[in-house]
Amino acid sequence: MSGTKRILMVALEKPVEALRMASGLTLLDDVVSIVTWGALPESDAVAEQMEALEFSEVPVLQLDPARDALAVLARQIINSDVVYCV
Repeated sequence: MSGTKRILMVALEKPVEALRMASGLTLLDDVVSIVTWGALPESDAVAEQMEALEFSEVPVLQLDPARDALAVLARQIINSDVVYCV
Protein backbone atom coordinates (compact mmCIF):
# COMPACT_ATOMS: atom_id res chain seq x y z
CA MET A 1 0.00 0.00 0.00
CA SER A 2 1.25 3.42 -0.86
CA GLY A 3 -0.18 6.88 -0.66
CA THR A 4 -2.92 7.98 1.69
CA LYS A 5 -4.53 5.25 3.75
CA ARG A 6 -8.01 5.17 5.27
CA ILE A 7 -7.58 4.26 8.93
CA LEU A 8 -10.54 3.14 11.03
CA MET A 9 -10.32 3.09 14.81
CA VAL A 10 -13.03 0.92 16.39
CA ALA A 11 -13.58 1.77 20.06
CA LEU A 12 -14.87 -1.38 21.73
CA GLU A 13 -13.41 -2.12 25.16
CA LYS A 14 -11.22 0.94 25.86
CA PRO A 15 -12.88 3.95 24.22
CA VAL A 16 -10.66 6.61 25.81
CA GLU A 17 -7.53 4.77 24.66
CA ALA A 18 -9.01 4.39 21.16
CA LEU A 19 -9.71 8.13 20.97
CA ARG A 20 -6.18 8.91 22.19
CA MET A 21 -4.65 6.61 19.59
CA ALA A 22 -6.80 8.11 16.84
CA SER A 23 -5.66 11.60 17.87
CA GLY A 24 -2.06 10.46 17.44
CA LEU A 25 -2.81 9.02 14.01
CA THR A 26 -3.96 12.45 12.82
CA LEU A 27 -0.29 13.45 12.70
CA LEU A 28 0.05 11.31 9.58
CA ASP A 29 -1.28 12.31 6.17
CA ASP A 30 -3.84 9.50 6.33
CA VAL A 31 -7.62 9.78 6.69
CA VAL A 32 -8.69 8.74 10.19
CA SER A 33 -12.22 7.91 11.33
CA ILE A 34 -13.62 6.44 14.54
CA VAL A 35 -16.52 4.10 15.21
CA THR A 36 -17.68 3.45 18.77
CA TRP A 37 -19.75 0.47 19.85
CA GLY A 38 -22.38 2.27 21.89
CA ALA A 39 -22.19 5.72 23.42
CA LEU A 40 -18.92 7.12 24.68
CA PRO A 41 -18.62 7.49 28.45
CA GLU A 42 -19.00 11.00 29.83
CA SER A 43 -15.67 11.98 31.34
CA ASP A 44 -13.04 14.69 31.20
CA ALA A 45 -10.67 12.33 29.38
CA VAL A 46 -13.23 11.68 26.64
CA ALA A 47 -14.05 15.40 26.35
CA GLU A 48 -10.36 16.25 25.98
CA GLN A 49 -9.81 13.71 23.20
CA MET A 50 -13.04 14.67 21.43
CA GLU A 51 -11.93 18.30 21.37
CA ALA A 52 -8.66 17.32 19.68
CA LEU A 53 -10.49 15.08 17.20
CA GLU A 54 -13.02 17.79 16.36
CA PHE A 55 -10.14 20.21 15.73
CA SER A 56 -8.62 17.65 13.34
CA GLU A 57 -12.04 17.07 11.73
CA VAL A 58 -12.01 13.35 12.51
CA PRO A 59 -15.51 11.87 12.18
CA VAL A 60 -16.75 9.91 15.18
CA LEU A 61 -19.69 7.58 14.54
CA GLN A 62 -21.40 6.19 17.64
CA LEU A 63 -23.22 2.96 16.80
CA ASP A 64 -26.32 1.77 18.63
CA PRO A 65 -25.90 -2.00 19.18
CA ALA A 66 -29.70 -2.36 19.34
CA ARG A 67 -30.03 -1.24 15.73
CA ASP A 68 -28.15 -2.20 12.55
CA ALA A 69 -24.75 -1.44 14.12
CA LEU A 70 -23.10 -4.64 12.89
CA ALA A 71 -23.94 -3.92 9.23
CA VAL A 72 -22.72 -0.32 9.54
CA LEU A 73 -19.50 -1.48 11.20
CA ALA A 74 -18.93 -4.09 8.48
CA ARG A 75 -19.27 -1.40 5.77
CA GLN A 76 -16.82 0.85 7.62
CA ILE A 77 -14.29 -1.99 7.87
CA ILE A 78 -14.62 -2.91 4.20
CA ASN A 79 -14.06 0.72 3.18
CA SER A 80 -10.87 1.03 5.24
CA ASP A 81 -7.27 0.12 4.47
CA VAL A 82 -6.25 -0.31 8.13
CA VAL A 83 -8.52 -1.17 11.10
CA TYR A 84 -7.59 -0.97 14.77
CA CYS A 85 -9.93 -2.44 17.38
CA VAL A 86 -9.27 -1.19 20.89
